[in-house]
Amino acid sequence: MPDFQPTLTGDSVIIRPLRADDWPGMFEAASDPEIWKLHPASDRYQEPVFRAFFDTALASQMAFAFIDHASGALIGSSRYHGYDPALSEIEIGWTFLTRAFWGGKTNAEIKRLMLAHAFTFVETVIFWVGETNLRSRRAMEKIGGVLRPGTFNRAISAHVPHVIFEIRNNA
Repeated sequence: MPDFQPTLTGDSVIIRPLRADDWPGMFEAASDPEIWKLHPASDRYQEPVFRAFFDTALASQMAFAFIDHASGALIGSSRYHGYDPALSEIEIGWTFLTRAFWGGKTNAEIKRLMLAHAFTFVETVIFWVGETNLRSRRAMEKIGGVLRPGTFNRAISAHVPHVIFEIRNNA
């Protein structure tokens, strides 16, 4: 079985397994309504909504905390999901970053590190993005995501229409 929660270290960020004691810092990072404005779960900045998100992330045993090297602060989270060995595919999703790290090298570094690890055990990584979340769609295009045709729905995403981007291992 692959290691779904390694610690990954980059120049500006440490990606490590999410822990229960991350709650205060993670909620502080996520409590900015602007982070969730274009997201299908636009109320995730509210404590009870984020608590459910956080608890589900912990239970998944595939979730990460992002730690800024410079300050030591928690700056966001992501997780792997839906590992399918038959398709050689896994999802990276449920990602958020504090606004101070939008559009810079940190998001690209996080994706690069998570993709490199995923490509040690799958050929394709997918990303479910809310159909109207233009900021995330642009971010996916920026890192080489290829849009699959159509829109998709699933219960864990409240049946909100999504698009799927994929990145294949070119090693």
